[in-house]
Amino acid sequence: MPIDVLTSCTARMPQMLSDVERIIKFESPSNDHEAIRCSAALVAETLGAPLAQAGIDTAVDSIVIDGVTHLRWRIGSGPRRVLLLGHHDTVWPHGTLESMPFSVQDDVLRGPGCFDMAIGLVQAAHATALLAELNGADAVDGVTILVTGDEEVGSQTSRALLEDEARGCNAVFVLEASGPGGTLKTERKGTSMYTVHANGRASHAGLDPESGINAGVELSHQIPAIAALANAEQGTTVTPTSGRIGTTTNTVPAQASVDVDVRARTAAELERVDAQICELAPALAGATITVTGGINRPPLELASAKGLFARAARLAPDAGITDLRDVAVGGASDGNFTAGIGVPTLDGLGGVGGGAHADSEHVELSHVPHRTALLALLIEDVLGQARK
Repeated sequence: MPIDVLTSCTARMPQMLSDVERIIKFESPSNDHEAIRCSAALVAETLGAPLAQAGIDTAVDSIVIDGVTHLRWRIGSGPRRVLLLGHHDTVWPHGTLESMPFSVQDDVLRGPGCFDMAIGLVQAAHATALLAELNGADAVDGVTILVTGDEEVGSQTSRALLEDEARGCNAVFVLEASGPGGTLKTERKGTSMYTVHANGRASHAGLDPESGINAGVELSHQIPAIAALANAEQGTTVTPTSGRIGTTTNTVPAQASVDVDVRARTAAELERVDAQICELAPALAGATITVTGGINRPPLELASAKGLFARAARLAPDAGITDLRDVAVGGASDGNFTAGIGVPTLDGLGGVGGGAHADSEHVELSHVPHRTALLALLIEDVLGQARK
């Protein structure tokens, strides 16, 4: 790259801050498909502007799957080499801006979705635009930017799209928020979600309780058995979470159920828990157990990320980052899907800050030029190697 990339990214900060403000100020809760549609239009316009200014064809595909709107920019006509991945839906309900308004004070950005992950979307667009400005639009031929609309609720509609766009790529860079202190995420646990149903027989709790089969009592036997499927040595957690029992206070419950959250570092552990949870046997005579749900996201294992992290560590000093580290985390992202089909994937390249999904959500703006520069250098490095 002919000039100092960090200086160039620093010069872009006023526009980047304006862009992220636009995105944050439009609320986009995952469960409101109309809000997601309108958010997609705003995100397309906002991210498209710096790309267009850099001479990149900004044709964007608005892809609606089961009512959810996703965005895709395929830059250039060459083979797909680099996928930049983000999402525009948030966990925050309408009205959150009233209690968590957009603000910038003492170099700290606040507002719903700022850390997870509006700043990452803006970094993706500006890093790509910077490469085109410095080296010509052909320099980013082979880059795809994909922004999904349902990541926060499990990517039910976007999974196939994610996997299709990743196939054949040399690298997927996920613009989710960083780990503590700006660490990149080289491991993410895979996830499974289940509901375990205990089925009994109803009867009057006062007149004829002996005729019933108490599903709540059956469930009380199942919950410890479910929790015992965890394996601390392997980093596998199996957590019964929310539950439901019965219908009225004077009826022996015929139905009871509990939701179960499973996190594991390896596909083998997810499959072990899946097999064992489906083999749960009833403790009470006449009761039955049924299980719904299953494996939701494969893990992002270290083998998928270590090569890209080594590349990032090598390039980091040119972006003014002298202490780049990596971290393993329990939460999942869309990067789990791309790693799950064997595509090298590096996560956590977005903002540095904290408070994801909490009212303390914030971004430390001093890191934004460095993170944007690192992403630009990574894209350039991967594309350059792919073309040799």
